[in-house]
Amino acid sequence: MVRNQRGKMLETAHALIRNAGRRLELNDTEINNLIEVDAEHRFDIQLNNGKSYKAYRVQHNNKLGPYKGGIRFHQQVNPDEVRALATLMSLKTAAVGLPMGGGKGGIAVNPKELTRKELEEISRKYVRHLHPHIGPDKDVPAPDVNTNATIIDWMVDEYQKQTGDKSGASFTGKSVGKGGSLGRDAATGRGGVIALAELLDNLGQKQKNITYAVQGFGNVGAFFAETAREQHPEWTLVAASDSGATVINRGGLNAKKLAEFKAHGKRFADYTNGQIASPGEIIGLEADVLVLAALEDAITDKNASAVKAKIVVEMANGPVNEMGQKYLDGHGITVLPDIIANSGGVIVSYLEWLQNKKDEHWTEEKVNAELSGYIKPAVGSLIITADEYKVSLKEAAFIMALKRLIS
Repeated sequence: MVRNQRGKMLETAHALIRNAGRRLELNDTEINNLIEVDAEHRFDIQLNNGKSYKAYRVQHNNKLGPYKGGIRFHQQVNPDEVRALATLMSLKTAAVGLPMGGGKGGIAVNPKELTRKELEEISRKYVRHLHPHIGPDKDVPAPDVNTNATIIDWMVDEYQKQTGDKSGASFTGKSVGKGGSLGRDAATGRGGVIALAELLDNLGQKQKNITYAVQGFGNVGAFFAETAREQHPEWTLVAASDSGATVINRGGLNAKKLAEFKAHGKRFADYTNGQIASPGEIIGLEADVLVLAALEDAITDKNASAVKAKIVVEMANGPVNEMGQKYLDGHGITVLPDIIANSGGVIVSYLEWLQNKKDEHWTEEKVNAELSGYIKPAVGSLIITADEYKVSLKEAAFIMALKRLIS
């Protein structure tokens, strides 16, 4: 089932590329060249305990710069998933104007089943195998699902041992003390707030007292809500969900208190300052904006008709599937696409790489200003492109990306 879903993600990415390519009057050969990956690395990692794990790195396109993309540790990692995510990363970096390409990697392992020593061993052996194919000017990996600064620090150290490189620019997502960038943890959520505010501005609704709901109050969803609370007090968070429940308060939820509650390992089913509903009910909640920060396929043909929001923000990768998108488009609901909305993470990853290359360490204020400097123009271009080609914002984002990849 999961494998089929990952295959579907790849099919959807390819379909979007083909549609955008036809809008740009590309021929089949040109479109296929955009779909094909540059390189795939598949190998086995054997730990000292005798257990072996499948590992992958897909390098999709480096026309604009070094491949860029995360490494995930998850038992369901498979070639189709990694290939799809590498493809989407190429489009994401192109759409927001970064001089980077797209890649993705992973190991089919449940890291919760590894000791800390085994986790370090598998991280280092991943780099030992891949080091000839990655590096500051080739391919710059980053954290992803179940990987973090500690794992990346091990990987950077191993890369240095294998190659002698001391720049730290071989990976991003490092701890701040080892060359990581300030502002990285909040970057994806913060970027989503910047993107939504810019969209509202272009729609003439910048100062409107909007209501919004966040599906998936994890790292990205929480930072989105906390940033919105700080920067846009006129926005009211009326609902938030985790995998077990939705908490609703029409008078407004305090994002900081929700984040603190979740940080203690608690579930929204036990939250007392609001009405508790099932997790799926957040999709059909009355709110101006629905922020999807959980998993792919959150909105499909089966539940799209329940959506009452006028704007849907894709903070997860692929949270609206192809049929769901068609329904929302046909009913005048604006979808702010993932390759723009959730690009804050890769933008700040690029900024970290840039700091490492220049041997600099920027303030958080400078990082955030640079982040805004990429997202605001991208949203402006997105709206112009959608108007020019008479397409949805989703299609417009892919057209923008392909234009840069073929120019």
